[in-house]
Amino acid sequence: MSFLRRRKGTDSSKSQNLRCNIVKEDEKNNLYESPRKESYNSKKWSCWDSCCWFIGFVCSVWWFLLLLYNTMPASIPQYVTEAITGPLTDPPGVKLRKEGLTVNHPVVFVPGIVTGGLELWEGHQCAEGLFRKRLWGGSFGELYKRPLCWAQHMSLDNETGLDPPGIRVRPVSGLVAADYFAAGYFVWAVLIANLAQIGYEEKTMYMAAYDWRLSFQNTEVRDQTLSRIKSNIELMVATNGGKKVVVIPHSMGVLYFLHFMKWVEAPPPMGGGGGSEWCAKHIKAVMNIGGPFLGVPKSVSGLFSVEARDIAIARTFAPGFLDKDVFGLQTFQHLMRMTRTWDSTVSMIPKGGETIWGGLDWSPEGSSFNCGAKTLRNNSINNTDQIPNINLANMKNVNYGRIISFGKDVAEAHSSKIERVDLLQDSMKADMLTNLTNCDIWIEYHDIGDHRIKAAADYKVYTAGSILDLLHFVSPKLMARGGAHFSYGIADNLDDPKYQHYKYWSNPLETKLPDAPDMEIYSI
Repeated sequence: MSFLRRRKGTDSSKSQNLRCNIVKEDEKNNLYESPRKESYNSKKWSCWDSCCWFIGFVCSVWWFLLLLYNTMPASIPQYVTEAITGPLTDPPGVKLRKEGLTVNHPVVFVPGIVTGGLELWEGHQCAEGLFRKRLWGGSFGELYKRPLCWAQHMSLDNETGLDPPGIRVRPVSGLVAADYFAAGYFVWAVLIANLAQIGYEEKTMYMAAYDWRLSFQNTEVRDQTLSRIKSNIELMVATNGGKKVVVIPHSMGVLYFLHFMKWVEAPPPMGGGGGSEWCAKHIKAVMNIGGPFLGVPKSVSGLFSVEARDIAIARTFAPGFLDKDVFGLQTFQHLMRMTRTWDSTVSMIPKGGETIWGGLDWSPEGSSFNCGAKTLRNNSINNTDQIPNINLANMKNVNYGRIISFGKDVAEAHSSKIERVDLLQDSMKADMLTNLTNCDIWIEYHDIGDHRIKAAADYKVYTAGSILDLLHFVSPKLMARGGAHFSYGIADNLDDPKYQHYKYWSNPLETKLPDAPDMEIYSI
């Protein structure tokens, strides 16, 4: 029996046992996997799936419509537009061409402030790669990419009013200088296109581009712009059969061309040496568009706090944003530092003082003028029976002679009820001269000092007669340069030799019109 041994299992029994183990493991796996499959199969349609499908549907429809729009004939969009709005009228240029009008007098455009393009010719290291690229106008891309570098290159020297060392920014030349201010914002483009419809081209149209940041006389000192305008007008008259030019200035360009007409008559070196008959020989008519002959009040707010109407509108959408020191940019500080080097802005300060603009208790509009009537939008505003919801008796009259008022109650109160403390002159005499060396430009209220802010505010109300004192107080260097290039008064005697100086040429109250009795002047 000791020799008896237990025999090992055969291969068949091993394979049978292995199959049994595999079957058991499969059953175990199925036991664990079945809940997953059931949960997956029972999953419902989620909101996320709906959003994805909706976005995909919108994108597909958008691309399909875009493809359809680009492949359809050009007449179909016009047909749809006319079906909605009615038949499209012909542009003015097409109408004039149908009437038989063609090229006659050469045309000269004079752009206004900020509408002319400026490009970089020399700059600092931060402006690498911007040679002959637009810093002003176009897309304003560099303003977003490198704002501090852009503001530095757009600023002028605060002492001379000319180029800072190492920086040269020059006006763009040609009709493209001011056809569009920015993408989709046309200035002269529509007028140029309509004139082209009747045969005008570059040899009969000229854009008198200039650096609108400079004072008018400094455009001649630095760029000889006035001499170039004179030469181009003479060339256009000579090459168009002796026909005189028609000049179309816009905005500040109206003042600039008024300065030019006096400059071209004056003898050198101050003037162009054209003689008293130059305008009569070369200019047929001047069509002024929106000319600020007597200045504009919004220039005061722009110089005082950089809060002109455009900035104020922007602040209504994002109140407080420009006041914050976002990433150390100090937006208002840099805007003040830049704009207070532009001497041309001083040319639009209200001229004529209280004689033209009114005083504390009167304005040219008269006491019967009611600003609330503007909201009626009705030609027959005198018939108040047709407007039952508006009580004209409760509307307060506004005196526009008060250009700046510290407080709404001060703006509406009678002058006898306003307590004014004339600390401004004393503060200027005692403190302003000592602080001129401490900062180049007073750009923030804390730079001026609390007592100076109080002195300016305690004066309560500023009219056109006292606004110059306030601007001299907050921006002394700008106003010192501006006083050397512009005037704001009314002439007592235009035959006085002092009015032959160029500082009076852009003020219609202190200068004579050119000696050209046949020249026509229009203002719209």
